[in-house]
Formats: sequence, structure tokens, C-alpha cells
Amino acid sequence: MRVARFQHYFWKILTTIGVVSVGFQIITLSTLAYYMVVPLGQRAADDLASVMTHAAETWQTLPLTARQPFVERMLTRHKLFMSSDKIALPESASWLPYLYFLESSLNKQLGTEVRILQSSSTNDEDWFWVDIPHENSTLRFGFPRSRIGVNPPIAFFLLLIIGVFLTFITAAILTRRLTVPVERLYHAAQAVGKGHWPDPIEEDGPQELVVLTREFNRMNIQVKELLSNRTTLLAGIAHDLRTPLTQIQLALSMLPDDGGDSVLMRSIQDDMDVINRLIGETLSISLELEDEQNVPTDMLQELDSLLKNTQTDGVAIDFSMPGEVHCQIVHPLAFRRIVNNLLGNALRYGEGKPVVVTVSGDRQHTQLTIMDRGPGIPPDQTEAVFRPFYRLEKSRSSKTGGSGLGLAIVQQLAVANKWKVELSARDGGGTTAVLSIPVTRQ
Repeated sequence: MRVARFQHYFWKILTTIGVVSVGFQIITLSTLAYYMVVPLGQRAADDLASVMTHAAETWQTLPLTARQPFVERMLTRHKLFMSSDKIALPESASWLPYLYFLESSLNKQLGTEVRILQSSSTNDEDWFWVDIPHENSTLRFGFPRSRIGVNPPIAFFLLLIIGVFLTFITAAILTRRLTVPVERLYHAAQAVGKGHWPDPIEEDGPQELVVLTREFNRMNIQVKELLSNRTTLLAGIAHDLRTPLTQIQLALSMLPDDGGDSVLMRSIQDDMDVINRLIGETLSISLELEDEQNVPTDMLQELDSLLKNTQTDGVAIDFSMPGEVHCQIVHPLAFRRIVNNLLGNALRYGEGKPVVVTVSGDRQHTQLTIMDRGPGIPPDQTEAVFRPFYRLEKSRSSKTGGSGLGLAIVQQLAVANKWKVELSARDGGGTTAVLSIPVTRQ
């Protein structure tokens, strides 16, 4: 889920803006460093190298009595300490670009390789030393880290970190303003796809999104009205069909001697009963999706009542609940209709073998499982059987009395209540139906 989250519109826009902005900052800082900071550092290093070489030459020409005052002046004016002592010191391990420039400049001016040495003072300040050879002697120059003053690498990374932080904060704010309307449309479209009707979405954001949101709200209202009109139309058709059917049934019942052919009359009566039942089930697939009044009910109590009142025709129902389960449902009528259909299918097509009903769950979901030992459903048709009027040719033929609407009603009621129904093959043969209900407690 974490990986999928980064596929969202918000993260894609934020990543794009952030990467482009950070890349631009790196290029800008690198350009400034290469064309401004580096030349200034090289120039300062050249000046210091010239001061050192000139001081070494001057020191050699001075009489002994004038050398000490000269050393003091160099320390006061240039912060350079001069000494003829040769105490062994390690080479500098500092990454300061300035020291690299200074070393290169000294090598160029003196024509020989010079290494910068390093030591620490009593106050833990770094000192850098350079041994400059002159004639038959070597003069050592030293200067503290504070003499360099600037620290380009730290400045570079500090500016980069601040820039990246401000970039992503600004990009997140701007991206959020753009994606909030899109996310509203996304969640609303998901709700409509699942059979729910969300409230109208607030129309704000850029003009294009405002128009898109307005049209979505209008479409949502039109689809809702269309489905409502469909229910009204079906009710009207059912009423208009049932009236002549009732008259025909009444006329048939009044015929003397069953119209002279009792077999034909029973066949006509059976066909009319099928038509009446088909009309009723067709209506229920729409009428039962209307908002049911919320009635918080304990699921186990409803299930216990259903199992006691189910006509099994001698087929055993084995009920078990492995652990303690407490689940509250708010639409008991939908629950009863779903369980009745699933349990009825298991009893009808279970070939007289015991039906197993189990209840299990965790903190998030409660699962009701109904298993039979019938012929089962082919794996490639476990989704198709939820379509209205779809029947399997062999095990769900019209001879068994099925109309092909039972599972369609089950699926629609489950979606409307945010439940989930799945069918799968049972080990050893048969079908397993699982109803998963999110746990809600008072």
C-alpha cells in the first residue's frame, strides 16, 4: 500500500516539481562556485603564496638583528607565523579547496613540490604549515584556520539543504491546492462506482477543475434520477403486467372442468406463476437497494433466527463459531436477504449433503462462510454468476426454479452496504460463499 500511495496524483506532481527545483538549485550553485567562488579562492591562494615566497626571500637577505622584527610584522600584518624550526608534522587531511589552490600555486611559483602540513594549537584550532626551501635552508610559514575565514563547502551544502526544504514545502502547498479538487473527484467517482451517491463536491480550484466538478455533480444527479426513474418504470410495468395476469388467472379458475384439458391448464398456471415470481424478483433488485433505515442489530442474533426458520427439507446445517465474535450490523433486512439467498442456494444445489455455516473474524472484519457439497461453480464463472439473469447451464438450470436474480441481488445489496461477497471452489468439491462485514461496535 505504501508503494501504491506514491502513484497518486499529489506525489507525482510533488516529485516532479521537487526534482526539477532541486536540480536547478544544484546547477545554479555549481555554476556560481565554478565561475565566482573558485576564481576568487585561486586568486586569494596566489596572493598568499606570493607573500610567503617574497617573505622567504626577504628574510634571507636581512641581517640577524632585523629578522625577529620582520617576523613580528608578518604575524601582525598578514597573520603568518615564520620559523626556521623543523618539527615533524603530518600532512594536512583537510578537504578545504583553498588549501588545494594554495598548494598548487606554491608548486607553480617555487618549481618544486610542496606539501601543506597540519597541527592543532592549545585551543584546538587547526594550523596549517608550509615549508619553503630557499638556497641551503628551509623556512616554515604557518597560519591558523581562522585566517581563511570562508568555508565554501559548508555554505554550498547549507544553501542546498535550505533550498531543498523550502522547495518541497512550497511545492507541497501548491500541489495540495491543485490536487485537493482532484482527490475529491477521485473519491466521489469511487463511491459512484460502488453504487453509493456522494454529496455534491465543492467547486473550487482552477477553472478547468471547477467546470469538471460542476459537470460531475450534474452527472451524478442525472444518474441517480435515472436509476430512480428505472425503479418507478419497473414498478409501473409490474403493476400493468400483473393486472392482466390476475384477470387471466381468474378467468382460468372459472373455466369449468379445467377448460377440458387439466394438464394444459396446470402448465399455463405454472407459467403464470413463474412470470409473477420473475416480476417480483426483478423489482426487488432495485427496490431493495433503496436506503434502508439504520437499525443497529447484533449479527449473531439475526443469523440464529435465520437458521432456526430456514426450511431445510431434511438437509443438515452444521453451524460453528471457532472464536468469540461480536459484530453489529445496521441494515438487518439486507443481511437477512443475502444470507437467505446464499443459504438457499447451498441447500438447493448441495445435493442433499450437509451445509456448513461458520462465523469467524478479527478486529476489522467478520466473515460468514457457507459451504455446500454440490457440483460447484467453474472458476471462470464465479464473477459471471453475479450478473442478473445469468445461470449455469447444468447446475443452475430453470428446472431447479432459479431465475438468475438471486446472486445479483446479493451482490448489489453487499455493495450498497460496503460488504463483500465472494464465491470459490470448496476443497473436496462444492462451493464456498463468504460474506465479509466490516466490524462496527457501539
